[in-house]
Amino acid sequence: MASPGPDQSSLELAALGALRQVVDPELGDDIVELGMVRSLRCTDGVVHVEVALTTAGCPLRRELQEGVEQALAALPGVRGVVVTTGLMDGAERAALMSRARRAAQRPVPTEVPDSARIFAVGSGKGGVGKSSIAVNLAAALAAEGRVVGLLDADIWGFSVPRMLGIEERLEARGGRIVPVQRPAGAGTLRAISMGFLSGEGEAIMWRGLMLNRAVQHFLEDVAWGALDVLVIDLPPGTGDVSMGLARMLPRAELLVVTTPALAAQMVAGRAADMARRGHLHVAGVIESMSGFVCEHGTRHALFGEGGGERLAAELGVPLVGSVPLHHSVAAGGDAGSPVALDASSPLAPVFAGLATRVLALPQAPAPPLPVHGCGARLLEQVEAALAARDGDARELAAG
Repeated sequence: MASPGPDQSSLELAALGALRQVVDPELGDDIVELGMVRSLRCTDGVVHVEVALTTAGCPLRRELQEGVEQALAALPGVRGVVVTTGLMDGAERAALMSRARRAAQRPVPTEVPDSARIFAVGSGKGGVGKSSIAVNLAAALAAEGRVVGLLDADIWGFSVPRMLGIEERLEARGGRIVPVQRPAGAGTLRAISMGFLSGEGEAIMWRGLMLNRAVQHFLEDVAWGALDVLVIDLPPGTGDVSMGLARMLPRAELLVVTTPALAAQMVAGRAADMARRGHLHVAGVIESMSGFVCEHGTRHALFGEGGGERLAAELGVPLVGSVPLHHSVAAGGDAGSPVALDASSPLAPVFAGLATRVLALPQAPAPPLPVHGCGARLLEQVEAALAARDGDARELAAG
């Protein structure tokens, strides 16, 4: 006999909780907190939810609908999901913008020290050397005597354990997860990865909701301790994890990795666009696989030329460094010995220089963003209306 499903009131509570994981990428908070969930009811396992949008032509309509459907469909006892959208009235829009401003001023509290500088290493696609750059950059930063955290946010495609040669499992002490620690030159690396919780050959079959929640746990529930720098290896592309990170760690600085090829450059630009739409500071560009020097000393541009320079110029940020294509990077990653820590490797000084330049990057806010989405347009209109109201009030007072 099948066990009975959850009662409707319990299912509605669970559904409301699940919807808190659906984040408006422009406004930086979940749709429940923003007051966008106008109604929610469950009937015979079918969840009916109405989402109120700021404008009739909101370009995020389909994205939000899909997020709601995905979050609710994953709940036990849900047989179906029906999502409808409506248009906010003036009072609802004013309340939403008030909540959005408060959310922007209060990032999610984490165990990452306020004094630590945070670099998120991202790319528009996989296979461009992003994880190798992240691991070796973290190792090079630590080699000079720093305490460096390395967060493997690529939950599906984790590779940090292999690249660091670590087979340990994570432990918990005092209600906090303890990162795996290893010496790196004169400093220390503290690493967190799903690979420390599951086997290397075990697939992580999670949807966006769970992926984002895993990264949040790594930020909130890990005893990072005193850190000088935190390096985050993002998953490729512009999905849930990258958008969630922009909300949870708005002070993070994005380093965009590309290869010299024009196609890779164009795709990498999307990662930067995602960051800026989420109000993350794009700090610079790193070019991977920039050229191969054979045993005769001849340089071969196997993946083209100039992709890093073109992308940096397009984004208006510096090209922080170019890492040549060299067999020791892959060999070191397979052996669990980052080349940044191998004094005999010709790439050790390359990564040491990259670490120095990364730390020298200015921590300036991102430049003013072009207004594309419905939330951004609404915010602009509200700010203009408030400024006009204040001006009228000053005129009346003066008269």
